[in-house]
Amino acid sequence: MFTIAEVSKHNTVDSCWVILYGKVYDVRNLGNFGNEFKFANFYEVTVILDTHPGGTQAILRWGGRDATEEFDVIHPAETLKEIEESYMGTVELQDHPIIDSTPEETSQAPLSTLLNLDEIESAATKVISKKAWGYYFSAADDKISKHLNTQAYRSILFRPRVFVDCRTCELETNLLGHKVGLPIFVSPTAMARLGHPSGERGIAEGCRSFGSLQIIANNSSLSPEEIVANAPPTQIFGWQLYVQLNRQLSESMLARVNRLDCIKFIVLTLDAPVSGKREDDERINIQANTAASVSTQLFAGTDPSLTWADTLEWLSQHTTKPIVLKGIQTHEDAILAARYAPLVKGIVLSNHGGRSIDTAPPAVHTLLELRKYCPDVFDKVEVWVDGGIRRGTDAVKALCLGAKAVGIGRPALWGLAVGGAQGIEKTLQILSDEMKTCMRLLGAKTLGDLGPQHVNTAVLQQQIYGGSSQLADETRGFIKGKL
Repeated sequence: MFTIAEVSKHNTVDSCWVILYGKVYDVRNLGNFGNEFKFANFYEVTVILDTHPGGTQAILRWGGRDATEEFDVIHPAETLKEIEESYMGTVELQDHPIIDSTPEETSQAPLSTLLNLDEIESAATKVISKKAWGYYFSAADDKISKHLNTQAYRSILFRPRVFVDCRTCELETNLLGHKVGLPIFVSPTAMARLGHPSGERGIAEGCRSFGSLQIIANNSSLSPEEIVANAPPTQIFGWQLYVQLNRQLSESMLARVNRLDCIKFIVLTLDAPVSGKREDDERINIQANTAASVSTQLFAGTDPSLTWADTLEWLSQHTTKPIVLKGIQTHEDAILAARYAPLVKGIVLSNHGGRSIDTAPPAVHTLLELRKYCPDVFDKVEVWVDGGIRRGTDAVKALCLGAKAVGIGRPALWGLAVGGAQGIEKTLQILSDEMKTCMRLLGAKTLGDLGPQHVNTAVLQQQIYGGSSQLADETRGFIKGKL
């Protein structure tokens, strides 16, 4: 057993100890372990000094100190099992009370008083840490794409029809052949435990009562097994994949996911081969004297060399689950994705929440681009969208334009931060109620009744790409079987 004074002396590159949950780990005595191991969420284990993605300083900052609070919100519990060989002993309890890893929930506003997603975000901002806010709120450069994601929907006007019996309104649909209660899914959002101790498991619980689909983030703060542990057989999940430079790491994760029946498909994210410049995230970490931002550390080891033919062939060799490609931002890439059907079952039009390249088009712009240049793609693969959804009316507009499903990212994190699983339920309830009200006022009883005749996109059309498209001409022949 060590004293705090003894541990505090080991805070250099040559001798670096850290305290986690009252136990002492020597980060310099891991042998070859640090070069071989990287946990499933692909965020390198923080106690591996030489290989930490944030650099040596990110670990040395905690040398000789208690890193439990920093470690706890980022790493699944099973991570500690993988570093047992570095265990040195315990810290005297009278010197060092163990930190409770499940802090008490706090909220300054009862959920019942929050009427829309903006109010939920405002309430969440008051209760989460600066680090969590910096990571969740941040977007690339000047946040132009982030703001456009929402503003674009405001430019679309409805065309309501009257004298329609709207006593009933149904939101059920089928996604990739699976029945879901809502056409709204939770997009992959990393590090959910930064905002609430229940993390991704809380998101899963909140989705359950609505039959809503959840895509589990590659960089989740809980393991996939923990997240789906209590899920009934009818609950549907997807798994997001960032392909790693060390392909064995990705293959190992795919093998684990393949064994989980409730994970029905793999979402290969393509729009972030590297992290965008997210200044809010960077600024918070500079102020905290942290060596690297959360974003920078999460993307360390991600493979930026993916290609259509090679990567999809590799992926098909390691999973039989359907493949969805996330991050399509042009009609050309939508066409290319459709050419790989039925291997590729769906695409998600997304600019990564405005977090990758600033001034990238909002998903609804890309949706209109597909309608203009390659409408046949909608018959070849399922088209989903995410980014900027803040009202049920936004979701309905996307569905009118041909989207099969609509994803929410930050709104799910804000809801989780405010009330855990109940905050997720509140978020989905608000969107569900707003969608039903909107559809009734449009004269639509089911999602199948919605169509482009219900929206006026004239204002938005002037911002849609207007150049030539050889691929669009080619795909018409391809999809009809002529090429």
